[in-house]
Amino acid sequence: MGFPTVRPRRLRSSQRLRDMVAETDLGPERLIAPIFVQEDAREPVPVDAMPGVHRWPLGAVHEEAKRILEEGVDKFLVFGIPARKDEVGSEAYNPQGVVQRAVRELRRELGDRATIMTDVCMCQYTTHGHCGIVARGPGSWYVDNDATLPYMGKIAVSHAEAGADVVAPSSMMDGVVGQIRRSLDEAGFTNVLIMAYSVKYASSFYGPFREAAESAPAFGDRRTYQMDPRNAAEALKEAELDVEEGADILMVKPALPYLDVIRIVKDAFPHYPLAAYSVSGEYSMLRAAGERGWLDEDRALLEVLYSIRRAGADAIITYYAPRAARLLREGRNAFRGPRSHRGGQAPPPGGSQQPREGGREAEPVPRGGGQGRQARHPGGRAGGLGHGLRAPHPGARG
Repeated sequence: MGFPTVRPRRLRSSQRLRDMVAETDLGPERLIAPIFVQEDAREPVPVDAMPGVHRWPLGAVHEEAKRILEEGVDKFLVFGIPARKDEVGSEAYNPQGVVQRAVRELRRELGDRATIMTDVCMCQYTTHGHCGIVARGPGSWYVDNDATLPYMGKIAVSHAEAGADVVAPSSMMDGVVGQIRRSLDEAGFTNVLIMAYSVKYASSFYGPFREAAESAPAFGDRRTYQMDPRNAAEALKEAELDVEEGADILMVKPALPYLDVIRIVKDAFPHYPLAAYSVSGEYSMLRAAGERGWLDEDRALLEVLYSIRRAGADAIITYYAPRAARLLREGRNAFRGPRSHRGGQAPPPGGSQQPREGGREAEPVPRGGGQGRQARHPGGRAGGLGHGLRAPHPGARG
């Protein structure tokens, strides 16, 4: 059969029908909010390259977390900016380090109302800015993979001792997930989850983050350990190794330039939750375009998040988390119909119902120019992270 018997537009003829057959869901439970904590800050420090994002003092981080929690986002990924750095990143595993103190503060103030995740890496703690121990090789310096692994285990255990539910190793060192799993288990933290940065590309989209976390490498780059943006099949090897080593959650980073990779990883490992990190460059380019009036920022940010979900991500790490959650909570979702108290469809803000053409709704006119349209894909599966992602904590000791 074909046209005129089959008319796909019938299922798009009203908002209620579009909502009924929508293949991809998006709610605050899918979102993870990154939080930067700066050890020597006395007040919030704006990140110039990421308007609206701040580095928070230790004494105020719980206030920011509570604000985000009120918007409906109950999962946080904590990054620390220490006051002191050295060659081996010793502040990263200091029990009184910035992340460890921040986690204890968040746990004390929020209890079990939030899932606390921590980034496990060394780049912002080392004087050289690399993600591991640097050694001298023939003619050049290099990151010593195997020498780095014990340090990653120590960092993860120190975070678990502070009260983290989930540790997220981001160094892309070979064998790091297995090392951390063994270290956690030996320390009695069998219930602490590992969210592995399984597929992390050497991307140009990290620039604003490196300003926020003060983590740019002092020499060279990270292409010897982060993935080549030209590769996709290699992502399956990386993900498979992390699964074998004990990862609980896989991740693809960045998100928007790698939707194809999100899809193939999810297809290859459908029984593992998959997170996608919508990184600083993705955030900053949308913010810049929105501030200049080049697009409707609210509509665009939701479209991006839907695209990441549609590609197969179960959870999305995004600096837009509180704003997106607020839009969804307040019914300001351009792709989903608002709800009325009587179960019908509420009129658009500030006016009457949309005019209808031939018994159908007129096409909406996006404020930012360009037609909003939800694409079709067999993604957006139910399940994944949601509110159930909480280790039996405090302490999460097994």
